[in-house]
Amino acid sequence: MRILISAGEASGEMYGAQLIDALRTASGHVRAGALAGLAARSQTTSELNFFGVGGTKMRAAGCEIVVDAEELSVVGITEILSHLPRIWRLFHRLIAEADRRKPDLAIVIDSPAFNWRVARQMKKRGIPVVYYVCPQFWAWRQGRVRLLRKYVDKALVIFPFEEKFYRDRGVDAEFVGHPLADLPRPDISRDDYAAQNGLNAGKAWITLMPGSRMKEIQMNLPEILRASELLGREYEYLIPVAPTVPKSLIVELTKAIQVPVHPVPDSLPALAHSRVGIIASGTATVEAAIMGLPFVMVYRVTPLTYLLGRWAVKVPHFAMVNLIAGEEVVPELVQHNFSAEKVVSAVRQIIPDGLPREKMLEGLRKARHLMNGEQDGHTHPAERAAEAILHLASQRRLSENG
Repeated sequence: MRILISAGEASGEMYGAQLIDALRTASGHVRAGALAGLAARSQTTSELNFFGVGGTKMRAAGCEIVVDAEELSVVGITEILSHLPRIWRLFHRLIAEADRRKPDLAIVIDSPAFNWRVARQMKKRGIPVVYYVCPQFWAWRQGRVRLLRKYVDKALVIFPFEEKFYRDRGVDAEFVGHPLADLPRPDISRDDYAAQNGLNAGKAWITLMPGSRMKEIQMNLPEILRASELLGREYEYLIPVAPTVPKSLIVELTKAIQVPVHPVPDSLPALAHSRVGIIASGTATVEAAIMGLPFVMVYRVTPLTYLLGRWAVKVPHFAMVNLIAGEEVVPELVQHNFSAEKVVSAVRQIIPDGLPREKMLEGLRKARHLMNGEQDGHTHPAERAAEAILHLASQRRLSENG
């Protein structure tokens, strides 16, 4: 059974790696029946062959990478426009490989600017398409839901409110839970983590996460660092460096900073052991919520990208935690409201014990519970997604056989 899987950025390829592992496990339990017919080229249904777009995590999970996700790592409307020729070449490379391998199934993950085009080409070829971690069309450009309705056989959504939104618009959507919802706290102790990374365990730590793409870092990190200098040397500052980002870029941007800033390799221990966070909008905010870290959400894009996108935004909040909880759990400092002074004011409210901090912690717990939904608590969201995908494959085969 050949499966094309396309995940265009750091968080998406992490979800892709989880899903590949879950599919291999789930398919190993299926030995006969309708699904076996779909895998006629293989000796058993547990022989799944993955190829497509991803990075180091998906490669380690056994996916043959045709296009490296790092090559698609751009953000914003104007930034995408400047990279269109390269993205177009990579897209055609993937489609040509799909034509050569003739996959039985296509799975696209997040990255709608690239992946809805992949879905369209697969659908034209009669290949069933699953969209895992669906585009946030409920937030803006809602008219684009028609693309899912037209080109996607199954939408697997990760936020509880998405299922109704997409179903009401004619999309076969199923809520499977957020892939990070049951993420365990790291085993490493605070003292050991401090020793490994040259940190002062006697100080409170503040985790700084400016984004996982270079353009995001260039737009967000300078103001975050200015806030850090205003907060002062009473704290130590940790910057987890995403695999898609050269550490040299972080070193260059922080070399003149007058407070102790430490690039670190892993985000979860930093989030778990810090006192607060200053975190750019995106997957990192979900990770912080799951680790129970109070934080301030920040974000900035180019003025043109903001001008083009602002009119289309349809949601009351930017931070995913706030959307899930249905209220403002964490402060949102976006574009012109994102200043070092405002960041410092918000951070100082949640550093000490007291009502503001406890209220935020309670909101984070609420969001974490909602992300997992009314599930049994014993299966990972990726496992639920794998079961839905294999069910779709078996139903497809039954339909083809009459």
